[in-house]
Amino acid sequence: MITTPDKKRLICVALTIFILFSFLIAQFYHVQIIEGEKWAQKAQRQHFFVVKEPFIRGAFYSNPYIKKGHPAEPQSFMIDVPKYHLYADPLSIPFEYKNEIADWIVEKLALNSNDAIHLLEQMQKKSHSRKLALWIGQEDHQELLQWWKLYAKKRKIPRNALFFIKDYQRSYPFGKMLGQVLHTIQMQKDEFTNQALPTGGLELYFNEYLKGKQGKRRLMRSPLNSLEIGEVIAYPEHGADIYLTINTTLQAIAEEEIEKGVKRTKAKGGWAVMMDPYTGEILALAQYPFFYLDDYQRYFNDPELIEHTKVKAVTDANEPGSVLKPFTVALALKANKILKERGEKELFTPEEKIATSSGRFPGRTKPITDTSLHYYLNMDMAMQKSSNIYMARLAERMVSRLGNDWYRRQLQLFGFGLKTFVELPAESSGVLPTPGKLHPNGALEWSVPTPFSLAFGHNLQVNTIQMVRAYSVLANGGFLVQPTLIRKIVKKTPNGEEVVIVDYTSEERRKQFPRIFDQDIIDRVLRSMRYVTKPGGTATRADVPGYTEVGKTSTPKKIVNGRYSERLYCPLFTGFCPVNRPSFVMAVVIDEPEYGFVQGLGKVHNGGNCTGIVFREIAKRSLEYLGITPDDPHGYPYGDPRYDSNKVEWMAETRKLQEMYNTWNKGQEISKK
Repeated sequence: MITTPDKKRLICVALTIFILFSFLIAQFYHVQIIEGEKWAQKAQRQHFFVVKEPFIRGAFYSNPYIKKGHPAEPQSFMIDVPKYHLYADPLSIPFEYKNEIADWIVEKLALNSNDAIHLLEQMQKKSHSRKLALWIGQEDHQELLQWWKLYAKKRKIPRNALFFIKDYQRSYPFGKMLGQVLHTIQMQKDEFTNQALPTGGLELYFNEYLKGKQGKRRLMRSPLNSLEIGEVIAYPEHGADIYLTINTTLQAIAEEEIEKGVKRTKAKGGWAVMMDPYTGEILALAQYPFFYLDDYQRYFNDPELIEHTKVKAVTDANEPGSVLKPFTVALALKANKILKERGEKELFTPEEKIATSSGRFPGRTKPITDTSLHYYLNMDMAMQKSSNIYMARLAERMVSRLGNDWYRRQLQLFGFGLKTFVELPAESSGVLPTPGKLHPNGALEWSVPTPFSLAFGHNLQVNTIQMVRAYSVLANGGFLVQPTLIRKIVKKTPNGEEVVIVDYTSEERRKQFPRIFDQDIIDRVLRSMRYVTKPGGTATRADVPGYTEVGKTSTPKKIVNGRYSERLYCPLFTGFCPVNRPSFVMAVVIDEPEYGFVQGLGKVHNGGNCTGIVFREIAKRSLEYLGITPDDPHGYPYGDPRYDSNKVEWMAETRKLQEMYNTWNKGQEISKK
């Protein structure tokens, strides 16, 4: 029989058990339901860890389509080589094994003392993920893996206590080719995003397109779990590929010849730009000294070498000198049209006999001079002899009839003073003076004699891409093209489908180029320019064997500390060939050639002797590679069996012009003393 006190005790015990059980159920609900996600994540972290799955950065590809009838696949300017980074989970490795493991890794990878100390320090960290060594090759990766599997199994260490993360390292199969244009990426990537840090060039300009996105892979901490397997929980997104306008063969030719030209003239450096005048596609952009991408750190750690990492054709703007004279002539012919439409007297005629023995002009304390004295010249003679005085006379007439503002606007039509927006960083816009605008020192940019100086390429600064674009107007019949290094940008979807993000190859793009000059004016300018590379001209060394060409040479002095140097020059030659349907426009610049006279070559610093030769050699080899049929089959050097002086293109016209020149100038040029 249960007494009353016993019943009370039984009820208390039962109630206590019920309360405790209820508390247990409530706690179970709290842990499993309310905080279930929290504790599940903690459990996951104890048994699993996530590593980053690398993406492949977008690459740059060549343009094989320039050579018609020879189908080829675009070639990559870089290869992303699979490499491995070695990581450790120090908390999973017993203390007594850490030094032994570290010593073996140091010996196997032949690490230097600093890297060895760093590795040992990382092994002592209280962490589940520490980086031990970077950029391990496939062979070392396999050997480390095999050794570790046996070592970990014997000592019952989780096999994922050491693990590898795959990555990709840029390598350059073409070596230094296109180095300044491409640039590279730094070895050390962003710790969290694994994004590469570009050093400049196209890598920097198109970084947003080239970047990818990391994926994720989950691995299990277990002595039985393999280092190399795991569940991919987020697939990586690779960067977009960029197809360039650069042709590898044309680029190689340009680089070889610009190197020869710089060495021949003992110059500081040089560069060449080749462009399709109808599309604006840059086919080659060569610069010497070269920039070796695999050795980029040495360049950026040396104040002198860092100069060689810049794309001088974009970053450097210099006075163009005489290469601007064709545009002076073109503007004078355009002025004629405008005045004629107004019913006014024309400015001049190309055949007009203009006095050029006196170089005195309004507003100038010093007269303008020519390299040789010419009493009278017409437009063709002035172009052939590169007369500064003649061009200044045309400018004098233009501004007196149409004004300074009109003259400046017309120069700007060719793109002078405006960026080309070619796809490279740090482009210089150059300098084109503005009437009424003041220099920082308070002086006027545009004074009375400014237009006379502009007429022969002084008092303004132009980068080489701007000059090539301007000459394309002469080559394509009057259209201002947009220079570009890009044909298209392509992104691959996860299923392998290619999506074109940017496309510059369409006919619609070409139709957007504005016409800025009439064809008849262009034709007359080209007729005048054809005398430049023929006997009596200033650039006979630029005459391309077997082909017709037009171009203009220039020997501008460099400005040092605000003054013209008497010994430092930056000569250039700009032109195109063949004349009737140009395959390319090209500018060649040699920076600071040796000053002086060399037997058999003449004045080394002279544009015709310095840059004209490089233009000729690049043009000749390029036209042969492109399979362009010679349009001047008898225009070869004297002594070549193909040479025929009576059949050379433009030779008859050249002889007639020389006879007229001799008649006007008493039969001889009188060199200045």
